[in-house]
Amino acid sequence: MVRDGYYYGLGAAVAAVLLGLITPWLAIIPALLGAFFLWFFRDPERQIPDGPGVIVSPADGKVTDIAQFSENGRPKQRISIFLNVFDVHVNRSPIAGRITNLSYQKGKFGNAMAAGSSDANEQNIVTVQGDGQTIVFKQIAGLLARRIVFNPKAGDTLQRGQRVGLIKFGSRTDIILDAAVDLNVKVGDRVAGGSSILGVLRTPATVKSSEARQEVLR
Repeated sequence: MVRDGYYYGLGAAVAAVLLGLITPWLAIIPALLGAFFLWFFRDPERQIPDGPGVIVSPADGKVTDIAQFSENGRPKQRISIFLNVFDVHVNRSPIAGRITNLSYQKGKFGNAMAAGSSDANEQNIVTVQGDGQTIVFKQIAGLLARRIVFNPKAGDTLQRGQRVGLIKFGSRTDIILDAAVDLNVKVGDRVAGGSSILGVLRTPATVKSSEARQEVLR
């Protein structure tokens, strides 16, 4: 469990005890809230996939959009993942590599599913370089999410699937990939942070591995 869960849960428990001393039924609401907080901040272990060029999901949630676009004249693709309040909110690094840039952007707290939220909403933008590629992933605040937590610092080295932070109470995570990444998901898919493979960077090694798997299936 994320440490924040104990703080929220303890606060709700204290409120339940104090209200219970006045009238027992008043303790029900804070007791339920305490149970919700303990459940919300759960942090399950995940089996991290191995292999060259593998990119894992930075968050649990539903893939709501996959877009192709151009950045500085280079083709890119973006995967958007929406987290509702029932999803695990711990974020993980999509690849192994070094954080080359880290920036926090003030903004709105609009609907995280809206198309413009990727640019307009408050967000933390992380660039990681490693494993032959550079990826950018964004922790984007939503209507309820008012706190973005990111623990590593610029220059730190991350492992694929490593826990890096969380967004509290509903949010969105975007990941921007090179056009040479073969995607493994589609809109509507549900993914799990650290264990679901979003795509694989197309390199001689990964192409050879894919061809070998296809040969076995024939």
